Amino acid sequence: MNPAHSAATRRVLYLSGTRADFGLMRGTLQRAAANPALALNVAVTGTHLDAAHGNTVDDIRAAGLPVVTELPVDVLTRTPASMSVAVAKCLQGMAALLEQQRPDILLLLGDRGEMLAGAIAALNQGVVTVHIHGGERSGTVDELMRHAISKLCSYHLVATEESRDRLIRMGEASERIHVVGAPGLDGLTDLASGAREEVLAALDLPSDQPFILVAFHPVVQQAGLAYEQTRALMQALQQQVCPLLWLEPNADAGALGVLQALDEGPLPAGSRRVTHLSRVLFAQAMRHAAVMVGNSSSGIIEAASFGTPVINIGDRQRLRQRNANTVDVPAETEALSSALRQALACERLPLHNRYGDGQAGARIVELLIRLPLTPSVLEKTNAY
Repeated sequence: MNPAHSAATRRVLYLSGTRADFGLMRGTLQRAAANPALALNVAVTGTHLDAAHGNTVDDIRAAGLPVVTELPVDVLTRTPASMSVAVAKCLQGMAALLEQQRPDILLLLGDRGEMLAGAIAALNQGVVTVHIHGGERSGTVDELMRHAISKLCSYHLVATEESRDRLIRMGEASERIHVVGAPGLDGLTDLASGAREEVLAALDLPSDQPFILVAFHPVVQQAGLAYEQTRALMQALQQQVCPLLWLEPNADAGALGVLQALDEGPLPAGSRRVTHLSRVLFAQAMRHAAVMVGNSSSGIIEAASFGTPVINIGDRQRLRQRNANTVDVPAETEALSSALRQALACERLPLHNRYGDGQAGARIVELLIRLPLTPSVLEKTNAY
């Protein structure tokens, strides 16, 4: 950690594994780094370190955030076994890093395997952990991972009251849970500002047509179905006259099936397939898209801040709390075609988002400064 900080400064380490978690946390991390009461560093792993995924560790450094270590793991094999091995490699790296750095707080977000690895290492080494976005349901393996991380962590900073109530029912002590909202909403509408024509030019999309934003990831338990599910989606999209902005999937098992279907194409005229978008361009794409299609949590949580209609496909997010802009559709061509026609014909929805007011970062930083870090915090038991 930075030796220029005083002994009273709390040393916070954030673990980041994907463009997604960093995009959600960027503003909060910058706010924490600017606060003299905190000394923030970032440990980087996962797809951040892979050229095929855009070498997005560079985005972290470009944001002015110090990267204290890089922990490479296999993100290209994309099988269930390789995902388990990646968790093991991340755990090994985090154990060594925590022993060397001894942060006061390890900050984790969400439900991915690298966050589980960090939580295990911190628990064994007596480091207080703060988990953001706990208590949420999805209905897939992500939900189990999220709840496992919550049970290992010291404190919970959740997005909604429902998530708080669920953690309490899971046996977490109420005084350790704080409702802060979703950090991904902070500054989101300002980030997405810009004239439509300028945004479409930056996205290299036709300026005279509406476009559809697609973010479709494999469901780990259904990895063998990813190819067929993607083909069904592509067939439905080919029936529309709109160009697509298709963001390639994460590195989970089944992603190769999604990529195979995309390689076989074709996509509608004027479409673009991209590996990575900056947070600014992604926010602008959500704002200006006629419809967002897929199974990304950004459609469930963030797109409502723009009133963008969202078609959520299949099981990956099936149990999350919904905003009014979201409809759920199976990964079947006919059902998807019908939902697309209806979404393209509807008007924008009122700007209301149940996931928060866009002020989560300030609340998170305040809590990082004042949460008790006494030894008793690590003596955690179920409340029931």
